[in-house]
Amino acid sequence: MSTTHDRTPGELRIYLGAAPGVGKTYAMLGEAHRRLGRGQDVVAAIVETHGRSQTAELLEGIEQLPRIAITYRGTVQYELDVDAVLRRRPELVLVDELAHTNTPGSRNQKRYQDVQELIAAGINVVSTVNIQHLEGLNDVVEQITGVLQRETVPDAVVRAADQIELVDITPEALQRRISLGNVYAADKADAALAHYFRRGNLTALRELALLWLADQVDAALAKYRADHRITATWEARERVVVAVTGGRESETLVRRAGRIAAKSSAELLVVHVVRGDGLTGVAAPQMAAVRELTAHLGAELHTVVGDDVPIALLDFARTVNATQLVLGTSRRSRWARMFDEGIGAEVVQRSGTIDVHMVTHEAAGRRRRRRRPRPRTRRTAAWVAAFVVPSAISALLASWLDRYLDLVSESALYFVAVLAVALFGGVLPAIAAALLAGLLLNVLFTDPRYSITIQEPNNFLPAVLLLVVAVAVAVLVDTAARRAEQAGQASREAELLTLFAGSVLRGTDLTALLDRLRQTYGQRAVTLRHHTDGVIAAVGDDPPERADTADTAVEVRDGDYWLLLGGPTLRARDRRVLEAVANQAVGLVLRQQLAEEANQAAALAEADRLRRDLLSAVSHDLRTPLAGVKAAISSLRSDDVEFSPEDRAELLATVEESADQLTSLVGNLLDSSRLAAGVVRPRLRPVYLDEVVHRALVSVGVSPRGARRGALDRVTVQVGPIAVQADPDLLERVLANLVDNALRYGAESPVKVDAATADGRVVVRVVDHGPGLPGTDPERVFDQFQQLGDRDNTSGLGLGLSVVRGFAVAMGGSVSAEPTPGGGLTVTVELADTTGNVGEDPLPTEVL
Repeated sequence: MSTTHDRTPGELRIYLGAAPGVGKTYAMLGEAHRRLGRGQDVVAAIVETHGRSQTAELLEGIEQLPRIAITYRGTVQYELDVDAVLRRRPELVLVDELAHTNTPGSRNQKRYQDVQELIAAGINVVSTVNIQHLEGLNDVVEQITGVLQRETVPDAVVRAADQIELVDITPEALQRRISLGNVYAADKADAALAHYFRRGNLTALRELALLWLADQVDAALAKYRADHRITATWEARERVVVAVTGGRESETLVRRAGRIAAKSSAELLVVHVVRGDGLTGVAAPQMAAVRELTAHLGAELHTVVGDDVPIALLDFARTVNATQLVLGTSRRSRWARMFDEGIGAEVVQRSGTIDVHMVTHEAAGRRRRRRRPRPRTRRTAAWVAAFVVPSAISALLASWLDRYLDLVSESALYFVAVLAVALFGGVLPAIAAALLAGLLLNVLFTDPRYSITIQEPNNFLPAVLLLVVAVAVAVLVDTAARRAEQAGQASREAELLTLFAGSVLRGTDLTALLDRLRQTYGQRAVTLRHHTDGVIAAVGDDPPERADTADTAVEVRDGDYWLLLGGPTLRARDRRVLEAVANQAVGLVLRQQLAEEANQAAALAEADRLRRDLLSAVSHDLRTPLAGVKAAISSLRSDDVEFSPEDRAELLATVEESADQLTSLVGNLLDSSRLAAGVVRPRLRPVYLDEVVHRALVSVGVSPRGARRGALDRVTVQVGPIAVQADPDLLERVLANLVDNALRYGAESPVKVDAATADGRVVVRVVDHGPGLPGTDPERVFDQFQQLGDRDNTSGLGLGLSVVRGFAVAMGGSVSAEPTPGGGLTVTVELADTTGNVGEDPLPTEVL
């Protein structure tokens, strides 16, 4: 018998739209009918027709599962019944509006969590979502449309879908569809077209959707190429890579590559290859200028390590699927290029399908510092010279110079030959050259010739001197070469450490740092692991989770942390840089932990401060109305004085007013504590502002029967038939606090409540002409325990305006205060107009 854990997860298909009304649900239902025609078992769990007749007609013929009814705050909401779908176990289920927030009391908080549960149970799901609901694009969409989308879904959930299909129409076609009433009711179409569905908004959202989907396709292509070990370039998307050395020509190359990329709308990447031997180090200021220019052009700067620069450069270009490669022409002289064509020529020969641009620059052809040969090349040349040079000298002497030179001069020539060999470095090649030169000198040019017999003891001395000089010079050359190699290695390490340290200083997070390390050393994956907490962060494909499964493992902080790398095994000379980067990564982890602890400590300190302020302030606020109640009741109960009906009414009014003060105080205290605890959950829906204002006035006693009957003449309401997207209860508390504040501390001045709409927002103002604000920051009136300007500085907790801001922000709005012209205080509340929030599909009731 199989269990849930044995089931193969279902697949998720998402129809992605740039805006409401493009036809996502219609496309989803069309897919359902096609699958029904193929004999698949398809049911609809959640399909929102939004009153659109064509969508409702397409829903016919598809089995619909009943929704579950959930009562919240006296209202019945109908949500996805996960249990019903699991019991029915269809082959495919339709679940509309993936970003929807479920009503409190539902099985899961968000609908995408319901979908994940169905997929885990082996059920295939087809769903829909708009680009504005992606969490990662929330701020971009708000900047474009001016509307904050509260119903969002994590980008990772959508990226994890097995199939994503873009439902796209032109902005003109969507506007025509709206104007015909095919998306929203006729009475809302004009408002929708004038606000959210402006052509500029739709064009920007469409481009955003296309670019986002293109990035996902690019990521999927990269994964496919990596999984199938494909290194050949696929020209699916133009991508330009420019190689820089950090020299004077680098900025010229980057600018030229930027123009090439701009002409083809291609992505630009800048790469700097650091030689493994450190012999091509670059000064930090030079690379800093390149880095600044790269950032200005909106490109990315990558650093890779490789002993063979052409191979490392082409490997990087193929890894990122580059189509064009920009190089600078060689700085080598014409004579030098006769013997070694240079990096550019080798890259062109090996480039394959990648187009290579050779860009001229001012430094081209100029003489540069000769590059020191590699140790292996130098050692090989020394062995070759150890046999070739003495033999060549012997041939020269035997064929021509022997008749003109004596033995001393011939010995000097052999000294020069042995010295030349020793300058290549290497003690053994120098000894071999010295022995061969001494043997040839003795056999060919010392009497008796053609014999190894040494007739004169003095003739033995040149051979000994040759050997001593050769060994001494070779040791000196080896020491200098070793010191140069160490200096080059130190330069390379310093450059890499500067690269990683700069990333940390610029605010790179842990994942980005590990990914940069992976790219730099050409690794498949990198993992940072804690010995008890397990994997902290990992990047790449199939990251190693234990040291015994990693190709390279670096221990950090006495084994508390491990940096694990999967890919080509790195050499011992790279470990110092790896250890430094590992310590930086651990430092980021510890810094994040310290920041969290500091935030917790700051929150505790703030809570303690508020508690002390509350205790010191609440005593007066409670004592004053209680004293009034006590005095009034005591007077009424007294038998010594007989009160007239007018006096008794006044005393009872005092009791009622004091009770109202206590009720307001307790309500604000409770609201403040709810805001501080973060438990306020607005239930947003379209509400008419005039109704909420009326209830707010009644709640503060401004009504014909209220305690403030006289305030009716002071309050003027001019709001008109305006609807806002808000929680009616919270909005009532906001307006009640503002009106109460103006009546209490406005010095008997008139109070006006008005409202207007602008750019999809409703602006509500409460204006009084009281004492106004003193010379202080207007924002301070919204702090807790502040009584500024209109507030009486001798009494009151000052919680009213703090609660106003908290509730307004919770509803997606904002609050500001400014002096009223001529004196007084004007408090402005901005909320979303219902027509400005038609980006929801359509005008939904939203629960956070």
